[in-house]
Amino acid sequence: MPQPELTEGNVMGEKIEIIEEQLSADEYINFLKRTDLGLQYPKERFSERISKLVNNVQISLVARNNDGLAVGVLFGLTDYAYWLFITDLGVDRDYEGQGIGRQLVETAHNIAGGKKDIAIYLVANENAIPFYEKLGMKKAEDVMQYNNIEWTSFTVQ
Repeated sequence: MPQPELTEGNVMGEKIEIIEEQLSADEYINFLKRTDLGLQYPKERFSERISKLVNNVQISLVARNNDGLAVGVLFGLTDYAYWLFITDLGVDRDYEGQGIGRQLVETAHNIAGGKKDIAIYLVANENAIPFYEKLGMKKAEDVMQYNNIEWTSFTVQ
């Protein structure tokens, strides 16, 4: 597997580092409380599913501030040959609009194999569509879905 590039940036006077690291379920749940990303998860077996997610995702990128707080997260699945599916991308509400999301996507794209070889796919909520369009992404019409899971919406608190 390719080694990730360490990405650094300055946000609001803070040094932000993006590293490939596995989060604990508790840290990810705490991060979700500071984002709108948690709205995508069903209430059913929430903690159990989050634990499976953080322990099994292929690409796990975390943007941390000076204090080590996770202020951005990207999870992705890839075949390292053709595609990258971004399952989760979120930025702490206090850090939105600072380029962290873009840096996370670019870093994940590089890890998966780069822009010349790897297509990116994801499911975006309506509020995130303008962000993805700024990255050059377009809505696809050829995606199939099979969804028979229990799904009760809730807010992570």
